[in-house]
Amino acid sequence: MFPKPFKKLHLNILEKLESLEITTPTPVQSDSIPIIKSGSNLFCTAPKESGKTTTLILTTLQTLKCEAVGDAPRAVVLVENKEKALALYDQFLAYTKYNSLRVYVAYEKMHIDLQKSEILEGLDILISTPKNMNKLFLLNGVSTAELKIFSIDDAEFLSQQSDYAAILSITQSIKKCQYVLYAEKMTPKLKRFENYFMEYSKTVSM
Repeated sequence: MFPKPFKKLHLNILEKLESLEITTPTPVQSDSIPIIKSGSNLFCTAPKESGKTTTLILTTLQTLKCEAVGDAPRAVVLVENKEKALALYDQFLAYTKYNSLRVYVAYEKMHIDLQKSEILEGLDILISTPKNMNKLFLLNGVSTAELKIFSIDDAEFLSQQSDYAAILSITQSIKKCQYVLYAEKMTPKLKRFENYFMEYSKTVSM
C-alpha cells in the first residue's frame, strides 16, 4: 500500500513506482505533490538528490493523466542545456514506456525547421532549453493553446541574463498555465518571477 501522496496518483504511475521499488515519497515529494496536484504555482527548493526531478516527472504525468491527447504540447519542461535535456528525456521515457504519452526533446543544435515539423506531428511533453524554446515561439513553432503545466528543472541557470530574458519572453506568450520551478535554493532573481508569471505561488523549501 502506497502512503500519501503517492496513493492518489494515477494507476499507471503507481505500477511504475512499484516496478522501480519506490514506495515511500521523499519529504520534498510529500510536501510538493499535493500542491502541484491542486494547480497552484510553486517554488520548490531542496538540495540535490532530494527527489525534485522525480517529482517533476510524476506530477507532469499526473497532470496529463498518462495519456496522449491532441497534437499540441500540454506540458513544457525547460532545462539548462542539451545534456540535461537528453538526460531528462531518458528519465521521462522510463516512466512513459507503458502509456501513450509522447515526449519530445529539442535543443539549439537541432535545425529549427526540423523541430517545427516534428512538433507539428503531435506530442504531449516538450523538453527544451529557454533560448531554443523562445526561438520556436517566435517562429510560431509551438502552440500553447493546450498547455497545462510549465516546469523548470534546476533553475539556478536562469541567473544568466540570456536565459532569464528568454523565460520572460516565453511566459509573456502563454495565456494561462501552471508554473513549477525547481531549484536548490531561492535567489532574488528567481523570486522576481512572482512579478511576472509566478503569481500567487506557494513555496516548498527543504
